[in-house]
Amino acid sequence: MLDELYNYYLKKEEPNKSCLLALRSIILDQDTNITETQKWGMPCFCYKKKMFCYLWTDKKTNEPYILMVEGKYLDYPELEEGTRSRMKIFRINPNKDLPLKTIETILQKALDLYRNRTIKIKE
Repeated sequence: MLDELYNYYLKKEEPNKSCLLALRSIILDQDTNITETQKWGMPCFCYKKKMFCYLWTDKKTNEPYILMVEGKYLDYPELEEGTRSRMKIFRINPNKDLPLKTIETILQKALDLYRNRTIKIKE
């Protein structure tokens, strides 16, 4: 499973490949309870087995983004809701330095939803 998942990243063209691999590391470094799997062909990150966020690339712009599963609870101008009622995305320009502080802040606030039980998880 991990080989198949890692192939997702390796098949990408630069600069997306490096960008997505960096985002993967950032996400996994946020909490020891975060695990990585694959759902619907994209990398999915879970917190204690509950879907937390995804990495994907926009079909039109081909730019990577982080999809926050419980985005409706997160109020950041950088997050786009679009036509979704539950999820929001954070677009990443792979040709610029990653906005690390913003990414980490959003990921930590999202994790807090699970930690403080706003989002129910089975333990």
